Amino acid sequence: MELLDVLDENGNPTGKVENKDVIHDTGLWHKEVAVLIQNEKQEYLVQKRAATKKQGPNKWGLTAGHVDTGETYENAMVREIKEEIGIEVKPEELKSLGIFKQKYESEKTTNNNYTKYYYYQTNRKIQEYTICEEELSELKYITSKELEDIVEKQDNNYCFAKRGDQMREIVKLLKKIKT
Repeated sequence: MELLDVLDENGNPTGKVENKDVIHDTGLWHKEVAVLIQNEKQEYLVQKRAATKKQGPNKWGLTAGHVDTGETYENAMVREIKEEIGIEVKPEELKSLGIFKQKYESEKTTNNNYTKYYYYQTNRKIQEYTICEEELSELKYITSKELEDIVEKQDNNYCFAKRGDQMREIVKLLKKIKT
């Protein structure tokens, strides 16, 4: 059971803790993390979610997840990277892109969250990652142009594309990073 801290609409902790499913079923505010992992060719890593996932099954996404109760954004991101793609990173290797507020509703869930986005540079090849098969089925790199097009067209094959304005801002921030 994944327990998360409940936030108010302004992102402040309420002191309450709730199960992730209850949070999504009732639309409670909570914390999430996501990272844009870039290789030496300036391509970004995306991962195909497992068919068994409740949210976005068989859709492409970023390495991301929830911030567990009492956990920092940074520690959550390091944990999610290790769990999902099998690599160890240090918090100081992650560059913060900022925290973004999102209110999202679908027929399956209400996901009201504050997501802290990170950037991480690596020279790893696809075969150097170890995917968690409960979470993912495949990894690939996409070009910066492909990332921009996915976000601009809000491509339904990519979970992060539904975060329209937020992801457009992330793409702008990524263009400013010197590699």
